[in-house]
Amino acid sequence: MAEVRLQRALARAGFGSRRACETLIAEGRVTIDGSIATLGDRVEAATSTVLVDGLPVSLDPDVRYYALHKPAGVVTTMNDPQGRPDIRAFLPADGPRVFPVGRLDRDSEGLLLLTNDGDLADRLMHPRFRVEKEYLAEVEGEPTAKRMARVRAGVELEDGHARPVRARIVASARGRGAVRLVMAEGRKREVRRLLGAVGLPVTRLVRLRVGPISLGGLAPGELRPLGREEIQALAGVAASGR
Repeated sequence: MAEVRLQRALARAGFGSRRACETLIAEGRVTIDGSIATLGDRVEAATSTVLVDGLPVSLDPDVRYYALHKPAGVVTTMNDPQGRPDIRAFLPADGPRVFPVGRLDRDSEGLLLLTNDGDLADRLMHPRFRVEKEYLAEVEGEPTAKRMARVRAGVELEDGHARPVRARIVASARGRGAVRLVMAEGRKREVRRLLGAVGLPVTRLVRLRVGPISLGGLAPGELRPLGREEIQALAGVAASGR
């Protein structure tokens, strides 16, 4: 196997996106054959000994892709310092380490992609590529035509303008309702903040789709590997930004 850049090898080994791996290297937490690694170093899977925080890393380029239905009440991390339930319990005990592509907040549920393909993860998460994410939000307050017009026009949040690609009413009755929104940025708690700003506080939020991958019939806590065609479609979307 040819030599590859260290950050790419670490990303494939499941240590996060390539940017996250560059941070590990810059912080001096990575060694190659006993020496502190630097950005730009290259490694060879068969001969290089790489440690992160003193623990050995497998450089086997076995790339995996999964879809998980993250349940509500679970944090999107592999190890929560506060001891809250995390996603490790839903992942295979064997095989290469994978990491979540983006996040769903603790109270939200639905589709979460996981992989050790750092290049693809970077593209899926980067706002420049505008990869669509679709949500179903159950809300307090009636999603009237006037309120939905405000949602579609977008609102100013503390971190900038938030506007959906599409938004429509699913149900509306007796001061409650449900709406479906397609977003293309994915800022922290963006859907909740957007709907709350127009008087529609969210009581339940489910992510239904990321790019071409849908939640489908996955039950909460259920994991499935992505098929070859799904992986190709995901890569195509990440490359073109659809």
